[in-house]
Amino acid sequence: MSPSAANKVADYEADTSFLGEWGRFQQRVFFLLCLSVIPNGLTGLSIVFWADTPAHRCMLPAHLNLSAAWRNSSIPLEEDASRGGDLVPSKCFRYKLEHLLNYSETGLLPGVDVNLSNVPKEGCLDGWEFDHSVYTSTIVTEWNLVCDDSWKTPLTSSIFFCGVLTGSSISGQLSDRFGRKIALFGTLALQGVSRFIQIFSPNWTVFCVLYFIVGMGQISSYMVAFVLGVEILSFRARTIFSTAGTNLFFCLGYMLLPLLAFYVRDWRTLILVLTLPSCLCLPLWWFIPESPRWLLSQGRIEEAEAIIRNAAEMNNIEPPAVIFFKTEDRRSYNICDLIRSPNIRWISITLWVIWNTLVIGYFALSLNTSNLHGNVYFNCFLSALVEIPAYVLSWAMFHWCSRRMSVFASLSSGGLFLLIIQLVPMMGKFAVTTAFSVAYAYTAELYPTVLRNTAFGACSMASRIGSIIAPFFIYLRTYYIYLPYILMGSLTTVAGLLSLLLPESFGMPLPETISHMQQFPG
Repeated sequence: MSPSAANKVADYEADTSFLGEWGRFQQRVFFLLCLSVIPNGLTGLSIVFWADTPAHRCMLPAHLNLSAAWRNSSIPLEEDASRGGDLVPSKCFRYKLEHLLNYSETGLLPGVDVNLSNVPKEGCLDGWEFDHSVYTSTIVTEWNLVCDDSWKTPLTSSIFFCGVLTGSSISGQLSDRFGRKIALFGTLALQGVSRFIQIFSPNWTVFCVLYFIVGMGQISSYMVAFVLGVEILSFRARTIFSTAGTNLFFCLGYMLLPLLAFYVRDWRTLILVLTLPSCLCLPLWWFIPESPRWLLSQGRIEEAEAIIRNAAEMNNIEPPAVIFFKTEDRRSYNICDLIRSPNIRWISITLWVIWNTLVIGYFALSLNTSNLHGNVYFNCFLSALVEIPAYVLSWAMFHWCSRRMSVFASLSSGGLFLLIIQLVPMMGKFAVTTAFSVAYAYTAELYPTVLRNTAFGACSMASRIGSIIAPFFIYLRTYYIYLPYILMGSLTTVAGLLSLLLPESFGMPLPETISHMQQFPG
């Protein structure tokens, strides 16, 4: 970037420097935008609870005249690959009832008079009997998403992430076209309304259609809130906001999730409880301003000045008579501009690969908490708790270290920990979370204001390929328990090496136009 371009980019920073770093205005924007992120932490991974599959077995009709011995032996034993080949009762088959009735009536005993391996089997023709010691109900118990329909459970997650993919592609462009504030509160409302209607779903298909819309709203509100804070706040506050601020509040919501799920064991009631925070965020419309940077990029100088003057009044500072000058013509941009020139094209492609890899690791590890040993609620809480030091570390790295080396170090260590996850199961989650936080903030610094939200949407959209297949990564453990971690560790390590190709942005002002961007080393 040339010195003249750097001076132009720094104009906004210089023109608003009289506001100070941490006045009442910046504090209000910081904390209110962070509050708007809490619903994402609460609901983003709630599927771990309301779509969990409790222990189950084939149901036997209550009127069936079977002896106690044959009732207890009516389910065949099968090898469970996820438990090292241990024999466990079958979840999808039972011995044929007509044969069991015949043995019971003639007084034969299972395993003594009858070799059970020779008894024919049949499916669960009368449905399933679920263990209700952990959950009163889940969508799995409600609609019998087991055995031949067990594929619907990971598909439910994938449909949500398809909604996230769609929301990523649409919201970024809408935000760059119509404004950050409208996009933020529109998507918060969309998320809250669709989730509330989801409570009344009569079947799995309707539930998934609504869950798709929830996914659209959820990622959109998070991305827009993130970009809005990055564009409004000054350098030091922006660094804290983009690495620790939003992420810690997301983590707060994530930590509250298992607490609420522990006390609310019915899936419909749980979703209702999780809907309320989104609705409570809507009144923040009257307290969160539009991005002055975005207004300037649209040539709306008077509106941008009004926001800055209001900020100066809140901070008890006298603003200059004229704050902004119109220095260049404005044009509209779209997603095609992310690949129009070689420089931005290679930056975008590299970031898309990195984001995709991070999303696979983050969501596969997060969704896998119900498969870990121990209590599912404690495992989820621990999975959220480990993110706190990760976000603090990401802030420290972002504050003092090279951006490129921060991403490389966190991705490389993440790959290493995932490859040895059986020894340190939560360290992989820690490293991937650190890398995700740094990469998110790094992306905001690389792209210009005219394309920042569109670029975030494109990165998120590209990464949704990873989130769509992440639920199925977990199911690879049925073939070999460590296979998901080997694949994720290898991908993360490669992504770490790719990050070294990105330009450095440490200490640079946020670019305003494409011409102000750092150059891709290649």
